[in-house]
Formats: sequence, structure tokens, C-alpha cells
Amino acid sequence: MPFQSTRAKLVLSAEVESRLKMLAHSRTEPAQRVERAQILLAYAAGEPINALARRLGTNRPKIERCVNKALQIGPLAALEDLPGRGKPASISAEARAWVVSLACQKPKDLGYAQELWTTRLLAAHIHQHCTAQGHPSLLRLARGTVSKILRQNQVRPHKISYYLERRDPDFEAKMAQVLYVYREVQALRESGKETPSLIAVLSYDEKPGIQVLENTAPDLPPRPGVHPTLSRDYEYVRHGTLSLLAGIDLLTGYVHGMVVDRHRSREFVAFLKRVDSFYPASATIRIILDNHSAHLSKETRAYLATVPNRFDFVFTPTHGSWLNLVESFFGKLAKTLLRGIRGSSKEELRERIERHLQELNQDPVVMKWTYKLDTISVA
Repeated sequence: MPFQSTRAKLVLSAEVESRLKMLAHSRTEPAQRVERAQILLAYAAGEPINALARRLGTNRPKIERCVNKALQIGPLAALEDLPGRGKPASISAEARAWVVSLACQKPKDLGYAQELWTTRLLAAHIHQHCTAQGHPSLLRLARGTVSKILRQNQVRPHKISYYLERRDPDFEAKMAQVLYVYREVQALRESGKETPSLIAVLSYDEKPGIQVLENTAPDLPPRPGVHPTLSRDYEYVRHGTLSLLAGIDLLTGYVHGMVVDRHRSREFVAFLKRVDSFYPASATIRIILDNHSAHLSKETRAYLATVPNRFDFVFTPTHGSWLNLVESFFGKLAKTLLRGIRGSSKEELRERIERHLQELNQDPVVMKWTYKLDTISVA
């Protein structure tokens, strides 16, 4: 004899059925409400509970609870959780606040060797001190619950994010001076007149530590169906480093560059001499540069004394070298020419960098600064 269910049939009015059908096909309602609406519609249509459970990928008790609740309090009310459902919280708000306060301290300040917390270490510390702090409910606190409490309060004590403290009291004034130079350059370009020969404006910096690395085995070029990228042996031979001294003419885009072994005062003076010979003797050469010791050393100032009124230095603030446009040039250089570059000697790499600068100067690109430039006016 086939099984006959003793559970009552679910009768839906046209209005309730329409409402349940909208919920069952909704993409914005919570998944729990959508599933319950599907269960009630299918049961009201006469679909067996076992078949319904298989179709929805769930279990029979869950469907029975939903149907029984609908028969007791109504289909629409059965879509919601009953009040008072769930285990009451056993960890007080004060205890959670204490856990968060611990996470905001360094372990080393509490007598541990570690610099940063792990959930295991934090949980062990909580177990050891929670009773004395008046939070005995934390005696069996699991690591997962520690992570949950920290995540709810947006605290991640195992991570480090870096910032740079502003240590230059004259940062704003120095930044305004640099931006004023950029604004003057922009005004000269917008005037539509020919670039005057009375002034040259350079953005200058050094890029040290360019490694000279030589392959120990030949590179393998890409081969269709074999390996899509250039393949390279992991091992290499070091041949030291080079430094690039570069200054970009902000009016013409011309790149002045020197590739040297070191970037001391004598190399900087050699760069200034090269620039001095490039421009007309009557021109003032304005250079935006950072506070490197070589830029105002005794050797540098001794040379500057021999060419009075020739150079005009505009220094970026301390930790404000990002204001220097040449940094963008170095960033592009690192992503293009220097990315994965190999050479058998310093001489080879020096020649390739200098050749690249010559190629750039065949079709120079004028670099422009726009950030906060509208806050500076040119009288």
C-alpha cells in the first residue's frame, strides 16, 4: 500500500501565490527567503517532500520545518525566522572590546618576542589573562572566534601598511615653489610663443643601483605551442651596478643623461658641466632636484661659484621627491628598457642605456604636471 501523508495540504490564495512566485524568481531577495518561497509553492502544487528535497539540493527536515510553519502561522509569515531563534551571545560587548584592545597593542609590549599578533598567540594570551580581567566567558575562546571579532571591528593586527610621516615643517612652502615652476612652464607653453633662450627648466634626479646581470644560459625565445613567453634560466652572474643621472627639459622634452658607476659630488658636477655646455651662456638653468648631499656639497658649491647666476636650484621638500617629474620618467624606464635587461658587462649596459636616451631624444616627449597646479597662479 503506498505511503499516505497525514500532513495537511497547503492552500494558497491567488494573491499569496503571486507574491511567492515573485519571491521565488527574485535575484535581489535573500537566498533563504527565495528558497522558502520555492518550497511552499512546490508543496502547495503537490510535489512530494523527498522529490522536492532532491531537486533543491537540501534535506527533508528543513522542508518539513518550513511547511509546518506555513501551516501554523501562514505562508508569508513562514518566510521569516521566528523571534528568539539562535543561541544567545555568551561573549559580552565588554569582553569583545577587551579582545580588540589587546589586538591594538604590540605583543612585544606585553612581554612576547613577536612583533605582530597571530590568532594562536592572541587566543593563548586571552585564555591566560581573561579571568583576571573579569571576562571568564573567554576561557574557551577559539581562534576562529578571535578572527571573527577582529574582522567585525576591521582590525588586522597581523598586517602592516606603510605610511610616510611628514617631517619637513616647510613642506607646503617648498611644494608651492616647485608647483610655481611647473605653472610657469605651462604658461610658457600655452602662450604659443617660441621657447625663450633665456631660461631652461630641468627636472633632475639619480637612479642608482641599476644591476648588471649576465645570463648563465641563453634565453629561449617564444615558440608557438611549446612555451608562449621568453624563457630564462634562474641563475645569473652579477657584474656590479650603474647609476643614471638624468635631467628632463620641461620645455622641450630633451633628456640629459649620464650613466656612471657612482653618483657622488664629482659625477653631479660633471652633469652640471654637460648641461652648462648645452645651453646658451646667457640662459638661466633652473633645476628641480631633491636634497641629496651631493647637490650642495663643498665640491658642488665650489663649481657653482665659478659660474655665478648660471644655475637656479629649486629643492623638493624632504620626502617629497614624488613632486619631481623625472620620477615618472624613471618609473617608465623601469617598466620598459630596464625590465628584465641582461648584459655581459657594465660597458655593454651603459652603451644600451645611452643608446636608449638617444632614441628618446630623436622624438622627445614633453612631460606635464597637473596635480594641484590650478592652486598656483603666475603673476
